Amino acid sequence: MADRTSSSITIKAAKADIMAVIADLEAYPDWASGIREFTVQETGPDGRALRGRLTFDGGPFSDTVGLAYTWDGDDRVSWELVEKGAVVTGLHGTYALAEAGGATEVTYELAVDVRVPMIGMVKRKGEKRIIDSALKGLKRRVER
Repeated sequence: MADRTSSSITIKAAKADIMAVIADLEAYPDWASGIREFTVQETGPDGRALRGRLTFDGGPFSDTVGLAYTWDGDDRVSWELVEKGAVVTGLHGTYALAEAGGATEVTYELAVDVRVPMIGMVKRKGEKRIIDSALKGLKRRVER
């Protein structure tokens, strides 16, 4: 899973406010396009998810996968696939937040592997669509 796709967006809010929205995984179906359900299975001492199950509908593919999360305060969260789905065989993602002159720059990085053979360019285009949709939804949710 060497190839990763990333994109950034600036949100007019503090890192803590943005990370609070990101950490509320069970609310993703309300604002993140393509996410049908998220169930937190285990939380850490800070109340943030350590493990969860994600069900998504990504156009030609729908799947349910298990994810493990690692949190670095309000600066960064990353997740890894720990339970493969019917289609998704590998997944790594990261949200990184950095202060940017009274706002916050949010960078989302994603790499997905699927069972179906796919040309790298097509896969990256799909990842880019997921990332851009998620960043726009996050911005709308936080700034509302």
